[in-house]
Amino acid sequence: MSRRLLTDALFDTADQQLRQRGCGFRIRRDQSRTILTFKGPVQPGAVKSREEIETTIADQERGEAIIDRLGYRPWFRAEKYREEYALASTCVAIDDTPIGVFVEIEGEPATIGTVARLLGRTERDYRLESYVQLYFDSCRAKGVLPGNMTFGIA
Repeated sequence: MSRRLLTDALFDTADQQLRQRGCGFRIRRDQSRTILTFKGPVQPGAVKSREEIETTIADQERGEAIIDRLGYRPWFRAEKYREEYALASTCVAIDDTPIGVFVEIEGEPATIGTVARLLGRTERDYRLESYVQLYFDSCRAKGVLPGNMTFGIA
């Protein structure tokens, strides 16, 4: 798929109950699609694996209003430009973010390893942190307070 801008809004309770459980709750804008996603805790392993439940919603503002009424508030926003390619039953995504360019390989764990090797990478190259964590680490290394991971603020 051609390069496009993805915008994410992450939601949580005021006391960060989801983050404390290692979970995520997001609304993503991907061109004309709006996608609501719940992500469960990361499972142990060499590759990042977690439950992910997604559905499209017709109206982002109404979706955010429902989420607000349930007690969740946006706490982080992020942007990235993404290109996607199919390779050996995986989806290879090239994400250009305000903190660098990353390659994500989505698929079955054994296939991820095979595709990573085809791309000249080993498990030593794997980054299992979320973009949120990578962004916070980047801000800390630069000595700046984190805000949102957007191209206007990064």
